Amino acid sequence: MKIVIDAMGGDNAPAATVEGAIAAATEWADTQIVLVGDEAKLEPLLSKSGAKPANLTVRHASEVIGSDDEPVKAVRRKKDASMVVAGRMLKEGEADAMISAGNTGALMTAGLLVVGRMEGIERPALAPMIPTIDDVGVLALDLGANMDAKPEHLAQYGLMGSLYRQKVQGIASPRVGLLNVGTEPGKGNELTKHAYPLLEQLPIRFVGNVEARDVLTGACDVLVCDGFAGNILLKSLEGTAGAIFALLKEQFSSSLKSKLAAAVLMPELRGLKRKLDYTEHGGAPLLGLSRLVVKSHGSADGNAIKNAVRQARIAVQNQLVESISKEISGK
Repeated sequence: MKIVIDAMGGDNAPAATVEGAIAAATEWADTQIVLVGDEAKLEPLLSKSGAKPANLTVRHASEVIGSDDEPVKAVRRKKDASMVVAGRMLKEGEADAMISAGNTGALMTAGLLVVGRMEGIERPALAPMIPTIDDVGVLALDLGANMDAKPEHLAQYGLMGSLYRQKVQGIASPRVGLLNVGTEPGKGNELTKHAYPLLEQLPIRFVGNVEARDVLTGACDVLVCDGFAGNILLKSLEGTAGAIFALLKEQFSSSLKSKLAAAVLMPELRGLKRKLDYTEHGGAPLLGLSRLVVKSHGSADGNAIKNAVRQARIAVQNQLVESISKEISGK
């Protein structure tokens, strides 16, 4: 198995991607890992880390797509960008999966223009895991790849999400819910009203509408929504979690008594923070592409990159893309 990593994408690149790649290559000796990026920047980082694992190599790419680049123009003009080169390697069969923490819009564009869309899929979806209080998590899609969607797109999201949780995470019969403003079938806007019956007709375990307040309590295993509503949900949850921990830190450092209480509670607080930490989940697959592409968080650290590799390995081993393609096309 070979996994390519866009070494120059992300807020902490290339240091974080190198760190994560080394950790992954060390743990999974049966997996070839290729860092795609500027050799002049990557090699010193690899040398500084000590002995480079034998299954870790570098593919030079002279350009970088930044967070401020316009996605379509960047992908079309920067032919030697690390993200584009990695996508081309995936398309041409030089790799089994690709990981990037770079510009989300550019990665989706590279997925469509370079890697290619799966037959029968109109809109690929970004599908990250949202932590839940029962530690099972919910796979939510789409959370930002497409701002607008049709009912048929949401139905495809439901099917792809269900297959992902089966194949990659071992849930035999995932519960699929539709993000809405109420649980009754007739609730919502025109999009959700038309998507509801389409989801009911699919060979999935559709549990109906799910309200945002019930997402973290494990109301479903797969949450279906359009990219606009989904991205607002994700950013709201991330902001709330960050604000809660900031308030806790403020309160626990306000007096000697609270500092002593914090010292006693520290193991539990660390466990809570870990439960809500996106880096433990690795990344979000772009479901609906012809090959496996995983989007890691823009601020991913080495741990997040390593977990993205773990996630990609499991998906490849369980033939996720092939399973989705077979279900969608009926072949």
